[in-house]
Amino acid sequence: MELTPLRYFLAIARSSGFTSAAVELGISQSALSRSIQRLEEELGQPLFERDSRPLALTEAGHTFKNRALQIIGLVEQSVAEITDDGATGHVRVGAIPTIAPYWLPQLVSQFSKVRPQAQVFVYEEVTAKLMERIRDGELDVAIMALPIDGQYLDSKRLFDEELYLMHGPEHPLASKKKIKIEDIQPYPMLMLDQSHCLSDQVSSFCKQRSIQPIALERASQLTTVQALVSIGHGISFIPAMAKPRAEAQSGQYRSLEGTKPKRSVVMVWNPYRFQSQLVQSFRDEVLAYSQEYDR
Repeated sequence: MELTPLRYFLAIARSSGFTSAAVELGISQSALSRSIQRLEEELGQPLFERDSRPLALTEAGHTFKNRALQIIGLVEQSVAEITDDGATGHVRVGAIPTIAPYWLPQLVSQFSKVRPQAQVFVYEEVTAKLMERIRDGELDVAIMALPIDGQYLDSKRLFDEELYLMHGPEHPLASKKKIKIEDIQPYPMLMLDQSHCLSDQVSSFCKQRSIQPIALERASQLTTVQALVSIGHGISFIPAMAKPRAEAQSGQYRSLEGTKPKRSVVMVWNPYRFQSQLVQSFRDEVLAYSQEYDR
């Protein structure tokens, strides 16, 4: 049995669909389907419940997934240990959607200048998915925000980041020179869906101050939240890194008076997986970059 079909199978299992897996792998959906069909014929068992939406694993599929992860992990670890020159190879880094597009590109660019022969693969997932992939050895490093269930994992706090209140230019809060947390109570709030940790952080901050946000509705993308708030569709809290450098006239970002809502950004890795010199150098770059960013 070759390794490529195992990688294809894991990509489908991870994304719960052939279409998204094909895009991730850079192959056609028909080629991916044929590869999985041959794999199932070799095993004599179907691996996916193809009638379910989203695509689900069969009982045999769940068993095979665990074995495939072990096989791929052992091969990659063996290769990394043998060819560990600190300059070549790849780093697999994950980040939550409220960090990945704002903080990660510059970091990857800087690391590529230092290690031009290395490849950095970036994966954007919500916290729960990142933790699963770190534990399974599918990622080397993940950048996310506290709180996390870090049992059996190592983490390093990188920096704390303020969350800005965002409202539209015609919103009643626009006339206030200073805004306190209690001032937002009457106004509906647009939040990310519950799979995003940012919603939990905002809710926790408000509840600690006896404020219960009125959830107007939820979106899956931070850019969608910003676009809707800019036209007066509720208010929201936006991480500092997502605040535009030159604020558009359609949206205002305000720092609260008194205690400010913040989130703590951390780097997470699995100490029980082999850490190549390249991965260690990437972690060093993350620390250096975060210190510069924090200043």
